[in-house]
Amino acid sequence: MSVVPLRNNPMTAEVPQVEAADLVVAYLEQLGIEYVFGVPGGAIEPLYNALARSARRGGPRPVVARHEAGAAFMADGYARETGRIGVCCATSGPGATNLITGVACAKDNGIPMLVITGQPIMSAFGRHALQESACTGIDTLSMFSHCTRYNSLVSHPDQMEHKLVAALMRAARPPRGPAHLSVPLDIMRSPIVSAEPSYDLRHKLMPRAMFDHEAFQRLGELLDAARHPIMLIGGWCGEAAPSMLQFAQRQGVPFVTTPDGKGLVNPRHPYNRGVFGFAGHVSADALLSDPRIDLVLAVGTSMNEWTSSGWSDSLLNSKMVHIDSNEEHLMRSPMAQLHVCGHIRSIFDRLLARIESEKPSSRPRRPAVDPETFLSEFDRAQMRSSATPITPQRLMHEFSTRFPPSVRYLADAGNSLAWSIHYLTPQDQRVGERRDARKTHRRGQGRRQSDGGWLRLTMDFAPMGWAIGGAVGTAAGNPDVPVVCFTGDGSMLMNGQEISVAVAEKLKVIYVVLNDQALGMVKHGQRLADAEPIGFELPLTDFAAMARAMGAEAHTIRSPADFAVLDVAVICSRRGPTLLDVHIDPEQVPPMSLRMRALGTAP
Repeated sequence: MSVVPLRNNPMTAEVPQVEAADLVVAYLEQLGIEYVFGVPGGAIEPLYNALARSARRGGPRPVVARHEAGAAFMADGYARETGRIGVCCATSGPGATNLITGVACAKDNGIPMLVITGQPIMSAFGRHALQESACTGIDTLSMFSHCTRYNSLVSHPDQMEHKLVAALMRAARPPRGPAHLSVPLDIMRSPIVSAEPSYDLRHKLMPRAMFDHEAFQRLGELLDAARHPIMLIGGWCGEAAPSMLQFAQRQGVPFVTTPDGKGLVNPRHPYNRGVFGFAGHVSADALLSDPRIDLVLAVGTSMNEWTSSGWSDSLLNSKMVHIDSNEEHLMRSPMAQLHVCGHIRSIFDRLLARIESEKPSSRPRRPAVDPETFLSEFDRAQMRSSATPITPQRLMHEFSTRFPPSVRYLADAGNSLAWSIHYLTPQDQRVGERRDARKTHRRGQGRRQSDGGWLRLTMDFAPMGWAIGGAVGTAAGNPDVPVVCFTGDGSMLMNGQEISVAVAEKLKVIYVVLNDQALGMVKHGQRLADAEPIGFELPLTDFAAMARAMGAEAHTIRSPADFAVLDVAVICSRRGPTLLDVHIDPEQVPPMSLRMRALGTAP
């Protein structure tokens, strides 16, 4: 912040002058955003100066990532946990290009994100300034156009506020996703009269309770006529999940979830029938294929390869009603008999109100379902195997039974994802709010209040290492609960440096490395496809030693007995990360047959 003398007031020698960067930070503070994840550099320095001033007064502050992609993954994790916009930043040139993978992941997974990148001063455009990334250099603005919902160069100080407001609103409103502002150095440090925001955006960014009333009426008619309706709960249901589960309970409607919807429900809910899609369960496939089913409510799902079970005909047919707030999702289900577009929670609240005056259901209360019934006999045996090295199935069972219900789980791309979807069934995992037909609210000790659910995944654009940075952002957004990151040795070798951010920030993150000395999904995919076995081997790496070198606690696990001696309570309460280097049985084949079919290489 520069200082300007007041020539007309002899009593005052100087006053601080605010810059455009201070206005950016002021809007973040208005929205309750606590952190900006990024890596500093010359072209983004004014933003860091503003964050330093903010941090001194208890406002938003920077969290310094070790790589810009990690910063974007952290902003992703923060947004999923808090429901606020995740913010990441980078300097010009390679700083900006390093962000792109994380930003693309956020777009395809519908994560609200503000992305700020620097540029050299405007007068240097076209003169080959260091790391120039305007249209006259390596054009990063054009690169971001393909992976953002809003993308603009701020070329004048007077543009800063209205473009920032547009970016924030575009990031938060459906279809949500990243918004990018490219800001030259001289624009970011331009003096402004006041850093006080002109607009209050807090209520303008809240979800709108609108929906298609005509389509809703038709939905009610279809439900009245249906004898055997079922429901598919997708990962985009978020805040609507409690109302949806209450609807299922009141109406006796069985449901399945997509892989990314699994974390929104209690695995033991009486009407749960497992996961449909990638790494899913035979029980879910059987429900969708039951010829008696006459109505399928597919809710909050993108209908991509993994969430539609490889575009399965058992889902994508005229029995389906697709309910979603995202028009892009609805475009992928033209075969549905009805589209209901709108705010999903409002739709299900209205459905609950619709049945409120009806005679109370006489259905007996069903007992909790045992999620192990979704598994084969072989699966259940492997979950209890005492073999060394420990099986991945047993590892998931140990986390399901020994870790507290408040844990947030993130599963990285690769086999970690498959094992988690199929086998992870934590005890007493609930969405934060339960609703009954009278719209009363009950919150219980340890119940979840995040729309992100207890298991977070990437479905569309699924980069290796997303969960490593995502876990940092999740823990920063909610430092009171432990965060478990399941990742592979390949992902850890790509992105493991972000552990030192968790060390610096004293975050309760448990990194679980499934160490099989291989790019496991590549290896097993080659075997299942009878392809050439090549390019999958990794050298034996001591990840526990690597973690200790960065200041984290670490343990090496080779057997169930090694896991049994862990003090889980201490690990989950420690203010700082812990890494578990788990040497798993490398011959266990993950449930990845759907992926093989989609690639055309299924045996």
